[in-house]
Amino acid sequence: MSAVPRLASAVLAVLAPALLSACEQQSMETQPKLKTYSTAAAFPDNAVAREIPFGTVSRNEPARIAALADRPPVDEALLRRGREQYEIYCTPCHGLAGHGDGIIVQRGFPQPPSYMEPRLLSADSQHFVDVITHGWGVMYPYAARVEPRDRWAIAAYIRALQVSQTGAPRDVAAAIPANGAQGTPEAGDDDAPSSNREGAR
Repeated sequence: MSAVPRLASAVLAVLAPALLSACEQQSMETQPKLKTYSTAAAFPDNAVAREIPFGTVSRNEPARIAALADRPPVDEALLRRGREQYEIYCTPCHGLAGHGDGIIVQRGFPQPPSYMEPRLLSADSQHFVDVITHGWGVMYPYAARVEPRDRWAIAAYIRALQVSQTGAPRDVAAAIPANGAQGTPEAGDDDAPSSNREGAR
């Protein structure tokens, strides 16, 4: 081996540890970065936190929309999931039994209607799914929080709450037909409005 390659090998052997130690310093913790609520002169309003550009669509949104059109059959597992999700997301306003007397309402938030009102007893399950998806009145949309199948599960559980409190128990699957037809209102609800969205939430 000539003197030049030997010299190059010796230099690399000396510099290698220094180069490796320098790489260790280039971590996410030490590199320059902008924190969420700090300021940055690069933007006209000096705010690092940027609004999502108008028209932005999540990559998963088409699949979520398609999943929302897939109405699952009502069974025990769906009702169990519906109860779980209802108690997480709905009870603060609507209450455990669906009378609109949740803890937030008790502290001054506008009261939603009871699910036992005639117009909601006669509402199709699609109505409840639409309200969860798009919001209604002072209720904001829950589409970003509740998955499509879980919206159907909540709608099924709401129907179960209605069935449990408005007369003799009956088969919940019959109250929420798979074909999307409206369930039959309980006796005494013949005067229920034909529109199931007016003023309902």
